Amino acid sequence: MTKQVDAGSLPMLSQIVPPEVLQKSNKILFVAHLALGDFTYMQACFKAFAEAYPHIKIHLWVDEVRRTYDFRQWRHLQKYVVFDWLQTCPMFEKLYTKTYSPFVLRDSIREAQAEDYPVVVSFGLARRPMYAKMVRKISKKGFVVAMTKRVRFYDFRKHMIYGALDGAIPVYSHDRTLHVSDVYANWFTGLFGIQVPHEKRVPVMDVPQQWKDDALRQLEEWSVAAKDRRKHPLVFLNAFAKPPERSWPLAKVTELVRRMQADPKWAEADFVINTIPEQWDSTQREVLAAGVPRVRLFSAHDHFFQLPAMLEQSDLIVTVETSIMHLANAVRVPVVALMRQINPEWAPIDAANTNIVYTPGHEDWINKISVDTVMEFLHMPMGSAPRFTPTQLQRMAR
Repeated sequence: MTKQVDAGSLPMLSQIVPPEVLQKSNKILFVAHLALGDFTYMQACFKAFAEAYPHIKIHLWVDEVRRTYDFRQWRHLQKYVVFDWLQTCPMFEKLYTKTYSPFVLRDSIREAQAEDYPVVVSFGLARRPMYAKMVRKISKKGFVVAMTKRVRFYDFRKHMIYGALDGAIPVYSHDRTLHVSDVYANWFTGLFGIQVPHEKRVPVMDVPQQWKDDALRQLEEWSVAAKDRRKHPLVFLNAFAKPPERSWPLAKVTELVRRMQADPKWAEADFVINTIPEQWDSTQREVLAAGVPRVRLFSAHDHFFQLPAMLEQSDLIVTVETSIMHLANAVRVPVVALMRQINPEWAPIDAANTNIVYTPGHEDWINKISVDTVMEFLHMPMGSAPRFTPTQLQRMAR
C-alpha cells in the first residue's frame, strides 16, 4: 500500500520517504513539468532539501508536456527558457532536458535507468498515471513516489499503476487561501520532513554579471542609464501572456503611458514595453502609431537572463499575471500585478513590494481592468492594496 500525505494540509510529523532510505541514498531524481512560475517558488524547497541532505546529489528531470512527433516544433521546444535559469543553480548536479519528442524521451529514460536511482519523486500534476508509470520505469527497485488522485474502483489500470508506487502525494485541494508556495512547501514537508519557513519562500535570483552588463549597455544605447533615476524612474510594462484571457490590450498600455506622463509623479519617467519576438513588428507599429514619447521596446531575444536583468534595472514593473510578476519579486522591484480572480494562489508572494489589481468580476479576463483602475493602484503605497480578491472580500463580509 502506498503511503500518502494531504498536500494541502498543515505540515505533518511523519514523512513519505523513510529517513533510513534517505540516509542510505547518494542521489535523488525529481521529475516535474516546470514553468518559470513553478520554479520561482519551488527553488526554496530544493535548496532546503540540499541543506537537509547534503550527501544526496539532486538530479532534475524537466518534462515537456508539449512533447510531439511534429519535428517542426522540436527546435522551439528545445529552447525552453527555464533551462537557462536551472543551469545556473548549483543545487542541481544533473539536468534532463531532452524530453521534447518521443524519440529523445526514450533516450533520456535509458540514461536515467542507467543511474539506478534509489529515490525518484514525480511532481507531475497533469497526466498523473503517465508520470507514475514513467518513474517506476526509470527506477524499478528504488523508492518511487508520484502524484495520485482518487481512482474509481473499477479502473483497474490506474489501480495497478498507482499500486506499484512506494508512496503517493494526492493532488492538492483547490484551497484558494493557500499560496502556491505553501502547497510546494507542504509537499516537501510530507515527503521528507523538511520545513521551509515563510520568510525563505520569497523567490531570489542571482542574475549573472554578463547579463547585468548587457542590460546596462542597452540602457546606455537608449540614453537612459546616464539620467538621475530619482527624477527619471524607469517603468517596465508587460501586457503579454500566452493565453488571451491573461493579456491586456496594447492600446491600454500606451494609454497608461500617456496618463502616467501627465501625472507629476511619473512626468519624467522612461518606459520600457515588453513584447515577444514574434510580435515585435506589430507591437512596434502600434506603439509608434500611439505617438507616446520616451518609450522603448524590449524583448529577451537571445537569452532568458536578458529579462530579469532589465527588470532589475527598473524602478517599477506593471505586468499581467505571468512569470514577470514573480520575477519582479525575485529581483526586489516593486510590481503592480494585473490578475484574474480565479487563481489568487498565484499572487506574487512579496506583499510589501506588490499591489494586485484584480478583475472586477470573478470570471472576467484581464482586459476588463481599466486604465483608470491601474492609475488608482499606482497612487497607493506599495503593499497597501488588498491581497484578497473582490469575490473573497464579499464572502468575508457576509
